[in-house]
Amino acid sequence: MAATGHAIGSHTWCHQDLSKTKGKCNVNGKVQAVEYDPKDEIEMGVSAVHWAVGGPTAPYFRFPALRQPQELIDYLGKRNIAIFSADMDSFDFKMRKSEQVRQSVMEKLKKHGKGIVLLHDFQHATAEATMDLFNDLKAGGYKIVFMKPKFSVTTIASYDEAILKQVKGSASASRPTSSVVRTISE
Repeated sequence: MAATGHAIGSHTWCHQDLSKTKGKCNVNGKVQAVEYDPKDEIEMGVSAVHWAVGGPTAPYFRFPALRQPQELIDYLGKRNIAIFSADMDSFDFKMRKSEQVRQSVMEKLKKHGKGIVLLHDFQHATAEATMDLFNDLKAGGYKIVFMKPKFSVTTIASYDEAILKQVKGSASASRPTSSVVRTISE
């Protein structure tokens, strides 16, 4: 996606609720209870996305579960990282069919008139629905906005090093992208 010109932002390392300091994380293939510093979650996520893309990424961030503690809003502001949220959730992670995703999004947009819709592109039904959903949006007079950052996010070296240690020990680090990514054609 980055190679085709898309702006790639980040989320977190382990998809933790950043209003808390305890949760669960997949560590070396096993889900474990963990304690974490929310700032570490953010920075590990930034470094992981930078590593995965293989280069610069956008200074964009979305809080998991859309929970945004003020101290982390302030932290991201100091890091010059823009926060993105959503006006409506598609709940696509609960759907198994692309038509359900399309209906959910279009019904919510019809009700609200406009807004940012939360979709999860790694969900199978969402990936399959994407091109038809874009056509539905165009037919409905909606516009998709592409935001191009003026600069890339700056990673922090200690987090970059921690990510490299994590991925070097991971069996998935040596797998080709084609083993985990499937392209949905138009």
